[in-house]
Amino acid sequence: MVHLDLHQRFLWLLKNTLNRITIPMARAGLGPFSLIRHVGRKSGRVYETPVILARDVDGFVAELTYGDKVNWYRNVVAAAGCIVVYRGKEYRISQIEPCSAERGRGAYPAPFRQVLRLLARDEFRLL
Repeated sequence: MVHLDLHQRFLWLLKNTLNRITIPMARAGLGPFSLIRHVGRKSGRVYETPVILARDVDGFVAELTYGDKVNWYRNVVAAAGCIVVYRGKEYRISQIEPCSAERGRGAYPAPFRQVLRLLARDEFRLL
């Protein structure tokens, strides 16, 4: 229970600090960040969540850094889609599916790939 509380606090801290910097960067196509624009499954509100996506021949690869319980992911699954803002351009996403760790890590450029491998990151989704 304490772990979940700490996790929720960490996500709140990100949302209220780092996201305020990364969201404008992602909208402008600057830096490594993209946006996932999604509709809240309960509130119906539109949200924008900054993420680091990799381009793939079939769309985009997302590494689920904080697992599959985060709101952006749950909202995208519930709505069966979202808008991705990648390098300043919008793309409509109509499905999200599991992606193997090998394919997921392979979609990212070498420095990211190496970090993902070192951190043993293995939970990816294809959008």
